[in-house]
Amino acid sequence: MTMLDALLLDLTADLTLRPLAPGILAARADIRAAVADLATIPDAALDDPWNWSGTGMSETRFAFYRAYETLELAAADAEAAVADGPSRPSAVRLIAPATAARWDLHGLLHGISDADWDTDPGDGEWTIRRTIAHIIGSQHSFAWGTAWWLRQALWADDPSLPRRVPAEFLAALPNEDTEDLAGIRTEAAARLDALLDLSFERLAGLPDDMLALGARYGGVPVSVGFRMGRWSSHIREHTIQVEKTLAMLDRRPTEVDRLVRLVLGAYGRLEAVVLGLPTQAGGATATAIATRAAGEARRIASSAAVSAP
Repeated sequence: MTMLDALLLDLTADLTLRPLAPGILAARADIRAAVADLATIPDAALDDPWNWSGTGMSETRFAFYRAYETLELAAADAEAAVADGPSRPSAVRLIAPATAARWDLHGLLHGISDADWDTDPGDGEWTIRRTIAHIIGSQHSFAWGTAWWLRQALWADDPSLPRRVPAEFLAALPNEDTEDLAGIRTEAAARLDALLDLSFERLAGLPDDMLALGARYGGVPVSVGFRMGRWSSHIREHTIQVEKTLAMLDRRPTEVDRLVRLVLGAYGRLEAVVLGLPTQAGGATATAIATRAAGEARRIASSAAVSAP
């Protein structure tokens, strides 16, 4: 546990926690394995035959779309499973889109070479490493800063609302200059996952009245809920920045790169549906649907990778 982890745990010690369901962790393991298999298939093999479910031949390209369709259908089934049950708390619904954004970013990073991670695009623009470090550092600020504002227990229109988080508190948070991403893509992805998961566990259980408490964003008085709703859009914002950087480097994704991102994006939308659901009744059913779908995507990917040259 890092000093920052301990700080967040202390600031949120009296809040209701929402740890990730074991089924989600199992689904993630399967989807990562699926992508690892799919990524071994070269573009040149996409037109080659693939024995779909042992019932007939199709092209290998279709395996990617079958994995995608499996995950998309599971998202619809999971939504239906909880339609008549208790709705997820507002805090969960605010945060859940961030997991869809996270997996789309993973899909983009998956196709980036280690060399391009630190290639300077010129014109004063950031490297991809620096952009990802900024995403991670900002997520620290979103979570830890939000926890600090919660402790103030003031409304946004309260004249005593502090102008900013104390400088000594902010100094402990990493940013794009101080976030140490010693590894390449896998290290960054793992760190972002761990941070988002911890942030979710500590803050997704907030009741609605606490979401309405005051905070600041860019010096402007806002609610705590506003800050939490920024998680997703901030990741999307800098995913676009990475795309622009790749364009500046004249790097074009392969078809397999695009298909892998498609699959990971579909999984992210599925995870966003089941994140934070209760562990009983419809919630358990929906999570089980997600787990089975990820397992099926893994079997599809394994089959395609075996048949490809």
